[in-house]
Amino acid sequence: MSLMFGKARTCNIVTVPEHEPSECNIVILGAMGSGKSEDTYSSEEVVDQQQVLVKVMDTADQDGPVNCERYLGWANAFIIVYSIDNRSSFEACQQYLETVTLYSKGLQPEAPVILLGNKVDMERYRQVSKADGAALALRFGCLFFEVSACLDFLSVQHIFHEAVREVRRETERSIRPLFISEDKSAISLSSAPPLTTCYKELPTPATAKLVTVKSSRAQSKRRAPTLTLLKGFKIF
Repeated sequence: MSLMFGKARTCNIVTVPEHEPSECNIVILGAMGSGKSEDTYSSEEVVDQQQVLVKVMDTADQDGPVNCERYLGWANAFIIVYSIDNRSSFEACQQYLETVTLYSKGLQPEAPVILLGNKVDMERYRQVSKADGAALALRFGCLFFEVSACLDFLSVQHIFHEAVREVRRETERSIRPLFISEDKSAISLSSAPPLTTCYKELPTPATAKLVTVKSSRAQSKRRAPTLTLLKGFKIF
């Protein structure tokens, strides 16, 4: 599936802003036989008129999650894959879902998860119903899709783009500011009593008197310093 998404292709030219694209790290998980391949690559995509550099790590675990640390802290999103004609690959998905869910719990932003049933072109050999896949996704609160990675590139591309959208949504939720609701019991400005200006007139320099304040240590041998003030002023 990763090779299908990352392969060279012709497409319409899309005008995007001239700036460094944002990055989205996606990890593909699943047991052997689900249509995955050990691979790591990147692809520049345009999702909702915004350029993004999609980096993909396609793992190839044989017996469930192994050495999870190598991708858990790196990923912004997870795509967990099984083959609809392989029941054991579907059952292995639960281990991945439990591992990812446990790791992502409490993180801000959370890493979105997509459960993906692959090889719908093998419908006549189906061992996992679409209802089973949807039920497992509902149980773990993740998105669910079915595709044929070898036949339908646009569907595969849609899955990756949807992962990018979910990452953006989670990021927006995590940085949303906290708003304090207005207190209905507060007095409105219109009902508040008018403010009055209160001030005292300062003496003008012409009427001010000079006052000399001597230090309490005036009897010392050294000459005591004096402070000259304008009468009518206070020292704070």
